[in-house]
Amino acid sequence: MLKASERVNNSEVEVDDSVTLDFDTRKKVRIKSRTDNGYDLGIFLQRGHPLFIGDILKTDCGLHIEVKGLPEEVSTAYATDWDTFSKICYHLGNRHTILQIGLLWVRYKPDHVLDELCEKFGLSINHTLAIFAPETGAYHTHAHSHN
Repeated sequence: MLKASERVNNSEVEVDDSVTLDFDTRKKVRIKSRTDNGYDLGIFLQRGHPLFIGDILKTDCGLHIEVKGLPEEVSTAYATDWDTFSKICYHLGNRHTILQIGLLWVRYKPDHVLDELCEKFGLSINHTLAIFAPETGAYHTHAHSHN
């Protein structure tokens, strides 16, 4: 089994393989998975430092593994104007909802109560598979873009 416990600057290395993980798995510090090329992989991270899409992990044997996002079930709510968009971001944030925010859209884990709230504000909801890469929060810094 490949073992990875170190992140490296992704601009300095050539990637040898990748691992595709959903959001809930990327939050864990101990992960057992398979690389996209089929190798068993154990990931051992420091607590409080989840994986982000685009991170590069270095294995004990020197391979570089890129973290990719796995499409998963999400709700995406679309607004048609900035006023409505601002209000729904406020109300969802006030509920401490983990959100991915785009240009006049917000994405969250499927939740019928949140869907109803968004619909109440006039947003349209799309239930689909997509990569979920939410904002990290005000007190966590990360150098990668989440687009």
